[in-house]
Amino acid sequence: MSSFASRVQLGRTNLSVGPLGVAGGYGVDEKSLLTAFDKGVNYWYHGSFRRSGMTNAVRTLSKAGKREKIVLLLQSYSRIGWLLERTFKAGLKQLGTDYADVLLLGMFNESPPSAVLERALKLKELGLVRHLAISAHRRAAFLDYAKSEAYGILHVRYNAAHPGAEQDVFPLLPVENRPGIVAYTATSWGQLLKPNRMPQGEAPLRGRDCYRFVLSNPNFNVCMTGPRNASELEEALRALDAGPLSPEEDARFRALGKHVHGK
Repeated sequence: MSSFASRVQLGRTNLSVGPLGVAGGYGVDEKSLLTAFDKGVNYWYHGSFRRSGMTNAVRTLSKAGKREKIVLLLQSYSRIGWLLERTFKAGLKQLGTDYADVLLLGMFNESPPSAVLERALKLKELGLVRHLAISAHRRAAFLDYAKSEAYGILHVRYNAAHPGAEQDVFPLLPVENRPGIVAYTATSWGQLLKPNRMPQGEAPLRGRDCYRFVLSNPNFNVCMTGPRNASELEEALRALDAGPLSPEEDARFRALGKHVHGK
């Protein structure tokens, strides 16, 4: 069984990324993040909870002259244009960098207010951010976002308990000039890892299983991870060596996901 590709292009952006991304907001420490970076994890998500682990890791890599090797994402849930700009610039200052590779407009099930999108595009024009991304739970929204040249990246909820993007999103996206596709909530907020969520007699999935499920779908460029500590990040990294699912694994994981969704 082959392993996952070490690098892919993130859709219509010019960004080269590893298959796993990492969010710093759950508490993972600087040393673990630097270890993951050395193993090719370069899509770094600095979200609403801007913890010291990722802050310090970005600063360390910048001092070592490696800032350009990180694809650094700052996220904002702001629905007010000036507030988005203020919190975004505060994030840059905290990290000690003068730009982000990606600004993620978080959880817009409908198109963002014009003032928010205009302010985000202004930040791009000023060179403070290179690409805009957007996330949503309403899958139909991605069809419009994919047509817009404003967004280079889509963050899509996807896991064994919520595989609906297979019917509602991917077949309807353009083949040419396709945005980058990033998966989040691969563990379904941890539900797929809990023994008490499983059918009687069935073992829960491991973290690596959840990430392999996502990355076995060729529509995804990146699968996000949200480790709290070194052990959870090491578990995620094992997905890279384990490689794509076998047909038997895929069938089992989907059955468990269906059960979890039903509960």
